[in-house]
Amino acid sequence: MKKKTGIKTLMVSAACAMLLLSNNSADACTALQLTAGDGGVVVGRTMEFGFDVASDAVVVPAGSKMTSSLPDKAQGIHYTTKYGIVGSNFMNKHMVVDGMNEKGLYIGALYLPGYASYQKGIPENAAKSMAPEDYVAWLLGNFATVAEVKANYDKVVLVENPQKEIGGQSFPGHFLITDSSGASIVIEPTDKTLKLFENPLGILTNSPTFDWHMINLSNYSNLSATNVAPLDLSGKTIRGFGQGTGLLGLPGDYTPPSRFIRAVAFSQSAPQLATAGETVLQMFHIMNAFDIPYGAVQDKTDSGTHIDYTVWTSVADLKNLRYAFKTYKDQSIRTIDVRKALAGAGNEIKVIEMDSKQPVEDVSTKFK
Repeated sequence: MKKKTGIKTLMVSAACAMLLLSNNSADACTALQLTAGDGGVVVGRTMEFGFDVASDAVVVPAGSKMTSSLPDKAQGIHYTTKYGIVGSNFMNKHMVVDGMNEKGLYIGALYLPGYASYQKGIPENAAKSMAPEDYVAWLLGNFATVAEVKANYDKVVLVENPQKEIGGQSFPGHFLITDSSGASIVIEPTDKTLKLFENPLGILTNSPTFDWHMINLSNYSNLSATNVAPLDLSGKTIRGFGQGTGLLGLPGDYTPPSRFIRAVAFSQSAPQLATAGETVLQMFHIMNAFDIPYGAVQDKTDSGTHIDYTVWTSVADLKNLRYAFKTYKDQSIRTIDVRKALAGAGNEIKVIEMDSKQPVEDVSTKFK
């Protein structure tokens, strides 16, 4: 565990900021959920970007004093966390982009470019203003269930907070919120207000807005994990080629609409396993289907070729309170026991390094 402590350790370094000045996007994140036979809810998500976002796992104990990311600190909400948080940050910035709290509430922030919009910070709303990048930590630090979030989500005002690291725009995100009961919602900052949607499938990708994705499901109502039966055409039996005929037509590209459809197909067809612990490994396998290899998604610009890829994948076990992850550089699954991490952190915010090198074991003489 790194011995970085305090809110200041979550701020981006000047060197990292210079790296981010280029026009990079994160339009390919995918999140979905499964429920195990023991009732345990497991949520998985990928983080895509055009470079290594240098995320670390951050441990925020209950009772931590959180400050605003707005330039004028007096214009934003300051609060003390009621619940401890374990999650991932972004370039060591003062934000949590993905994580869970000690009560089993999970929140993931995913990009919503072209649709997310915020009010301007003005004196009239200063008392309840919040930068978009502070929203996940505020929700996790103060609420235990989706029901509590629904009762309080709009008691703050998300205001513009331009970030030079992402081209001078405010963080264009929307938020997947799921609790240990399996209840799930999506909150989207569109038309300069916060809109809440029930999310019965527990799925989220990127643009367009969530309600559009739910309508688009109707275009794929014919898909099934069950193979198509042979067809009789005037006495001629027509059989499909091999396995997977029921999902023929499943979109395989990396656009948000296609990934949303795949996430629904894979999560709905996944056999229910007995325990949440088993389901964590099942979830990592499913999330592999959304892993973007380096070079598969490219954007040509005047400044060169921009390549998005999967930087890391996280899986949150909301029953056993464990937060697991793997990274582009190390596909080994590492896990954080939320209770142990919070107890070990004491009264200070601490960081656990996510960056590591993939171990490769030589088994040449390990004969059975």
